[in-house]
Amino acid sequence: MNRRAFTKMAGLGAMAMHSFPAVSSAMNSMHEQEKESRIPLGICNHTLRALRPTARELIEFAIEHSLDSVQFNTLKPFESLEYEHLESLRELAMTNDISIYVGVGSISEQSVRFSDDFGDAATLLTEGFRVAKTLGSPVLGVRIGVLEDRYTNGGIEPNMEEVMRLMRSFEKDVMDSGIKFAFENHAGDMRSEELLELIERTGKEICGAFFDPGNAIYAMEDPLSALESVGPHILCCQARDVVIWPTETGATFQWTAVGEGMMDFGFYTRYLGEHCPGVPIHLETISNSPREIPYLTRGYWEGWPELEASGIIDFLKLVRKGHPIDVARAPEGTDRKVFDIENQTNEFLRSAACLRSEFGVGIKEPA
Repeated sequence: MNRRAFTKMAGLGAMAMHSFPAVSSAMNSMHEQEKESRIPLGICNHTLRALRPTARELIEFAIEHSLDSVQFNTLKPFESLEYEHLESLRELAMTNDISIYVGVGSISEQSVRFSDDFGDAATLLTEGFRVAKTLGSPVLGVRIGVLEDRYTNGGIEPNMEEVMRLMRSFEKDVMDSGIKFAFENHAGDMRSEELLELIERTGKEICGAFFDPGNAIYAMEDPLSALESVGPHILCCQARDVVIWPTETGATFQWTAVGEGMMDFGFYTRYLGEHCPGVPIHLETISNSPREIPYLTRGYWEGWPELEASGIIDFLKLVRKGHPIDVARAPEGTDRKVFDIENQTNEFLRSAACLRSEFGVGIKEPA
């Protein structure tokens, strides 16, 4: 359709809406239904890690950029955990139609990444449930830790057993609050089949999946195959793109802005929209940190004693399609922190724009 024909059609549409209120009402209703069926678009606090935004600052950032949700991976961004302060954050978010998703990070005291800043794991969960309930979060995000946990005594299984027992001990809190555990595949600590086992043994009535396709790469999985595996259990998710390429020792990958990597976001968004309606995509873009997966070295497999070669076929196919990409570096004489803040902000904005324009993600119209 040429520009003149398009203008004519647009004018006729406007005349119809003006002359026939029923047409206008129907079109508005269709527009509202379309908006309601869209995937909400949000941001994770780690996206702006160089800026280290407080909880209020992240909500204000979400307001400025017409986002639908914010996600906190731990309790550390909160300026205070006092009820009055949390209530003020909830009011700010609710007034601007922003949902809040709360997480507490690692709940495995055996993990190399467990933090005792809020006490032991049980105390951390108690506090987490209180914060999540006050803020209206539908989930409490939790995880084991990182890839290194697979190389500790006994591998990842002792960590899994520990967190399953802990979560089951909070069954009453889950049932009373209506807030489920959302367990994350984080930094290569678990593959999708292990996450599924953990959810099923903990109990699907109290635990679901917090899915991060970027972290699936870390565990030698094709992100979309992993998505289909855990999809029906997803309560919370993140997104970023990725490029991976072969090296002499295996592969190296680098996360990128959405639309600048190898992931099929058309499939990703269609699947989420169909199987996980209402679950926001929280952008957690992480750039300039290439990471190795040295699966061609014997020592690497010590962390994956049960994994068979057939389990990484889809991953290997992905590796063969990739090519190296450069790391963005601060120009000489530029303050590194200022560069990182600008780079991370721009990477988020590119990702949000891509998800909105190419895949129809986001309920609000961009400002």
